Amino acid sequence: MKTLALIILPLFIFTACSPKLYTFKDISKAKMQKMEFSELEGFEEDNLSLALDVFNKGCKRSKRKELFKNVCEKASTAKDAKAFFKNNFTPYKLLSKDKKDEGTITGYYEPLLQGSLKKTNIYKYPIYKVPKDMFFVDFSSEYPELKKYRLRGKIVKNKIVPYDTREEIIKKDKLEVILYVDNKVDLFFLHIQGSGKVELRDGSYVNISYANQNGRKYKSVGRYMIKKGYIGNGIDASMQGMKKWFVNNPDLTDITLNHNQSFIFFAKAKRGATGSLGVELVAERNLAVDRKYIPLGMPVFIQTKNPLSKSKVNQVMIAADTGGAIKGDIRADFFYGFGPIAEAHAGRMKEKGKLILLIPNK
Repeated sequence: MKTLALIILPLFIFTACSPKLYTFKDISKAKMQKMEFSELEGFEEDNLSLALDVFNKGCKRSKRKELFKNVCEKASTAKDAKAFFKNNFTPYKLLSKDKKDEGTITGYYEPLLQGSLKKTNIYKYPIYKVPKDMFFVDFSSEYPELKKYRLRGKIVKNKIVPYDTREEIIKKDKLEVILYVDNKVDLFFLHIQGSGKVELRDGSYVNISYANQNGRKYKSVGRYMIKKGYIGNGIDASMQGMKKWFVNNPDLTDITLNHNQSFIFFAKAKRGATGSLGVELVAERNLAVDRKYIPLGMPVFIQTKNPLSKSKVNQVMIAADTGGAIKGDIRADFFYGFGPIAEAHAGRMKEKGKLILLIPNK
């Protein structure tokens, strides 16, 4: 992929705006309310040693940011996890524009697909590499208002035009292929999850990870299906329910999937699921977030529920990933790991939750 301009990295500077409600503009665009650790239900009971290990893992990348530089140095030698978090961070609860403190927590996982290195009558759905004709356009240094847009395009008759939609990419079928899988719906959900494993016919596995995206805006197929009456109103609207509907309605599958014009390109990976922070994800300890509101590398104390047992989940997690569907102030995607148990949880996860950032002290 070719880059037409340099990406300008933001500086992280604290700015207070009132005694109780804060907008640290270069950390989060959300309003925040200062809290005490004693107010965090379940903090004392959490496995904070594991949380510290995962934070340290993220520090391999996040320590490059001024915000995390000092605290990452301390983390590398910390022996008492509880003392480390209490002495080096201050909790700030995210608030919405109308000052509510609850948002939506969904889940994701690392799926397993069946595939082949060669196209056959069974294995015919391609996993594509990043196109060689796609440009990443960044004019944010000159036009800051464009920074939030994914400007991917291609050159047609000496003009840069938006890159192809999902439907156009699939119809043209001209891009370089990593391998082929046997199920278009499973492939679609691989695009949603962002990474996964493909089991080849000889029993070996290939790790597949997110490499880039076509620049088209993500549109929720689930919401589209609810609007059409395909799911919801008594019909299972979970990922499992959606998959069942696709099996029963093959004639409507393509038009439904193509409602989402976004398309993900992949690359082979040496490791399992790797997030946008650039480190391998840890099941039930990493979150995907909207980085406009939560910087990658940030410890987040999450308060939500288990989607199956409905028991409370109160624990420190580390923001290490992003996603096209993860947009908004109090919004996160809970990483459940790999395997059928992870899939069962991720597919059903859509709970209310609170997000408390543990912001490094100055």
